Amino acid sequence: MAIPQPPGQTATNEEEAVAAARKIGFPVLVRPSYVLGGRAMEIVENESDLRSYMRTAVKASPDHPVLVDSYIVGGECEVDAISDGQQVLIPGIMEHIERAGVHSGDSMAVYPPQTLSRQVQETIADYTKKLALGLNCIGMMNIQFVIKDETVYVIEVNPRASRTVPFLSKVTDIPMAQVATRLILGETLSQLGYEDGLYPESSSVHVKAPVFSFTKLAKVDSLLGPEMKSTGEVMGTDSNLEKALYKAFEASYLHLPIFGNVVFTIADDSKEEALHLAERFAAIGYSILATKGTAKYFEEQGLSVRLVEKIGSDNDRDIPAYIRKGKIQAIINTVGTKRTADEHGQIIRSSAIEHGLPLFTSLDTADAMLKVLESRSFTTEAI
Repeated sequence: MAIPQPPGQTATNEEEAVAAARKIGFPVLVRPSYVLGGRAMEIVENESDLRSYMRTAVKASPDHPVLVDSYIVGGECEVDAISDGQQVLIPGIMEHIERAGVHSGDSMAVYPPQTLSRQVQETIADYTKKLALGLNCIGMMNIQFVIKDETVYVIEVNPRASRTVPFLSKVTDIPMAQVATRLILGETLSQLGYEDGLYPESSSVHVKAPVFSFTKLAKVDSLLGPEMKSTGEVMGTDSNLEKALYKAFEASYLHLPIFGNVVFTIADDSKEEALHLAERFAAIGYSILATKGTAKYFEEQGLSVRLVEKIGSDNDRDIPAYIRKGKIQAIINTVGTKRTADEHGQIIRSSAIEHGLPLFTSLDTADAMLKVLESRSFTTEAI
């Protein structure tokens, strides 16, 4: 079909997985081939971590191989399509807020897409039709894509209904489950009044947001990654992205005061990007706090920042203590491509969850929150 996809191989044991990763090149995305919801899926960036994963996280065998795929850092989107075997209706393309690497069920999704070029959307529609007809799909299917440098890669094809169907049905007014069922029973899209291709976009903006139950699932780390952790979802609809995001955040109980202290504790590979977010927070009146390495980088780039300890010997002046005293309004914490979170990071995240504090473990989600705050705030600059 000449459709790009990340290079990948299957492995039935540790040595095969290592050989595959060496051929593909690190980082790689590894996962069992026999589970749903991204369970036991990890992003691995070196051979040592891959060997550890193969020994502890999975039990590979010829009957239960492990998938080893190249990890492409790019924007992610997904499509739900309905086919009668001759024509393919694409109700809409949903653009994820978070980049590839966060499970699609834990990502915020926006319809219609806000940053995808018309060419990329046409390519997605073309690939969707080719896959649906090529696989002789009758009924519903879900396809996930990664976009990097305007190139569209297919990362997953599911010949079934997805968790996004209720959302997309609601925002397009297409009864997708009903249409798919009637196609399976022998009717055609034309007979049901639908045309081939991408359905006309809504004039409103709709945002689907995940809901988490970390307060009830105390042993689950709130760090977002390839393994799904959300337990529900909400949506927000309005005339533009910022208003729809605001409603989605509010519905998911992610409230951020319009002033206060924001703490940054950031992995080395994300510090430059985090700096731009910190500068934007500062521009609308927030005070920036950061842990040692992050604070040093921010200060070197000219940003005013106050140092705060992660977990200190003085238990009255570290992040958990500041959280207990109400001195922190939000925390932005990343651990980089390598998913091995340190013990201090887990303590900080657990403390934030326990006290109902907004916690962002993806810079993309923090950027979305900033869009909302900036749309509702005045900025101050010296002239």
